[in-house]
Amino acid sequence: MVDRIDWLVERCRNRRVIHIGFADDRGLARRRQDGKWLHEHLAGAAADLVGIDSNSAAVAEAVRAGYRAHAADCADPDAVAALGLEPADIVVAGEVLQSVDRPGPFLKGIQPLCPEGRLIITVHNACGLMFTAGQTLRGIELQDPDHVMTFTWRTLNNLVSRNGWHVIETAVYTSAFSHRRDRSRLELVALRAVLGIERALGRLGRPFAADGLIVVAEPASLEAAPG
Repeated sequence: MVDRIDWLVERCRNRRVIHIGFADDRGLARRRQDGKWLHEHLAGAAADLVGIDSNSAAVAEAVRAGYRAHAADCADPDAVAALGLEPADIVVAGEVLQSVDRPGPFLKGIQPLCPEGRLIITVHNACGLMFTAGQTLRGIELQDPDHVMTFTWRTLNNLVSRNGWHVIETAVYTSAFSHRRDRSRLELVALRAVLGIERALGRLGRPFAADGLIVVAEPASLEAAPG
């Protein structure tokens, strides 16, 4: 069990990184203000960083802020090739796969971005205790409006393995919940308790109750190569 941002930052330190889906759907300004925008953290560690996102308005905002970024649909191989990017050491697809209409073509389409590197995917865990407890307490389904699917450890590994990648490592992470004004004191106490249970289960070797999943993969062609 790891801290998602810290773990990703260390993996990307001094590496050439392409960050897919870097423009947080909650808004760059808000995320930059609360210090939770992953792309900003990666920029302070990576040797080279390029962002790709299908949200052209957010990409333009990031470019104005001084970041290298491109608007493209990564499920379209021609659109990816047209960017003319140099291969990366690491491609990060953070909290994006659950919003992709065609996850198989997406995973195949980004392979040219790191033919000899690694892909790191992070997604919410459909079996996470925080997720299910939050739904129970609030009486509504806690899915982001743009999500079209959810994942478990097995379904994520299956999807990645069937679309040109070889999984070499997995991890889980817990999320920090926001202190919104509409949350009661009872709800905050309950969520803190659930978070504590998740971490305790992780230490006891029962990690899949955690909020999020991380998969690290290499192109399947590397596994098949001799030596």
